[in-house]
Amino acid sequence: MDLNRRTALGLAAAVMTPVSQTVAPPDPAETIRLWPGRAPGGDRVTVTPRVVERSTDPAFRDRFAQYTTEPLLTVLRPARPNGASLLLIPGGGYKWAVVDKEGLDCARVFAAAGVTCFVLRYRLPGDGWAAGPDAPLQDAQRALRLVRARAAVDGLDPARVAVLGASAGGHLAGMLTARADATYAAVDAADTVPFRPDLSILLYPVATMADPFVHAGSRRELLGETPSAEAIERHSLERMDWRDAPPVFLLHAIDDGAVPVENSLQLLSALRAAGVPAEAHLFEEGGHGFGVRLIEGRPAAVWPQLALAWAARRGWITQV
Repeated sequence: MDLNRRTALGLAAAVMTPVSQTVAPPDPAETIRLWPGRAPGGDRVTVTPRVVERSTDPAFRDRFAQYTTEPLLTVLRPARPNGASLLLIPGGGYKWAVVDKEGLDCARVFAAAGVTCFVLRYRLPGDGWAAGPDAPLQDAQRALRLVRARAAVDGLDPARVAVLGASAGGHLAGMLTARADATYAAVDAADTVPFRPDLSILLYPVATMADPFVHAGSRRELLGETPSAEAIERHSLERMDWRDAPPVFLLHAIDDGAVPVENSLQLLSALRAAGVPAEAHLFEEGGHGFGVRLIEGRPAAVWPQLALAWAARRGWITQV
């Protein structure tokens, strides 16, 4: 199915908005707490949550959330929803989770195409959670289940729930997509529905935990200074069992100096070997962490259109 003209025009306008506006748009008012009580395994957690603003330009915001203790979803509902939903998992090297660049900014672009978006603020592995490196994955699994469990109430299709992860968020989204084992004990009825997405979009993902292509900062935050060979194996996406996983879309800039393009190339080989439908787009330039705002005038600026066209061919979205 092709995107129609109205959808294409709305998408183009959304991509341009962050660079043409003079005041940053307000945050969506709707949020959803992931857990009915405290997040699991927090008895030894003593951190104090904070959100830091890095931008000095009133036209856009550039925040990151650190020391999160109450993970949540921020909901961005489109004017003309088409039934599809998207869980967005921003990056931050597992040291923090960005709020805007790979979260709300990207969500606004997909919402312009009729997609209901849920931006995840997740717990971090170094903050003392009992689950350690699985703490972020607990939040991702719970988030996907909540989106799917709420679908009927929200007027959404529970069989059209995708995930989009960027950088370290791409690693987390990849873990969510590949792993079939639940990482926490069920807490309510939402945990009876599947947690794997129907489609997975990975932007410049941190895929491998192994040298020489690892993003060292993400590995250190996730697995510690001297991780075991078993831990590296278990958390490297290209070494996981991808059989029966949903289709995957990969995007990477060849000149990425932070997360080498080999992360996506190795993962693509693993997906092909496992028979997972996959599409990959490599761009000569773009660097790392560009989201939708930092690539104006560059070839990679078309990535949202490419991702939506791919998703439409797979039946995730229809004409608006």
